[in-house]
Amino acid sequence: MPLRTTVIRAFRILAVAEACSWAALLTGMYFKWIAGTTELGVQIAGPVHGALFIGYGVAALTLWRVQRWPFLAAVLAGASAVFPFATILFERWAGRRGYLADSRADQAGAGLEPSRA
Repeated sequence: MPLRTTVIRAFRILAVAEACSWAALLTGMYFKWIAGTTELGVQIAGPVHGALFIGYGVAALTLWRVQRWPFLAAVLAGASAVFPFATILFERWAGRRGYLADSRADQAGAGLEPSRA
């Protein structure tokens, strides 16, 4: 599998995983600070969220170089990791704009004739 395809797939997975880890961290923070029952959620979700946050950032920077994103798209990708669940919104936005398309696969598919049944 080409690097471009691998990074795009990893970015999409990390965008969703980072948002899910936000939910787990926020839940853990609720139990720690509001309910005052346990710190276990923060102790587990905190490092997991941190690792996914870094992975998402590395994938976004890699796509910025590989896909030649405009600077604004890279800034939005980075900013989306700061706000809960925004990585999913950015991933969908970038997909609609073609920033997550494997251009070589798109070009190969464009040359094919549609089948006639």
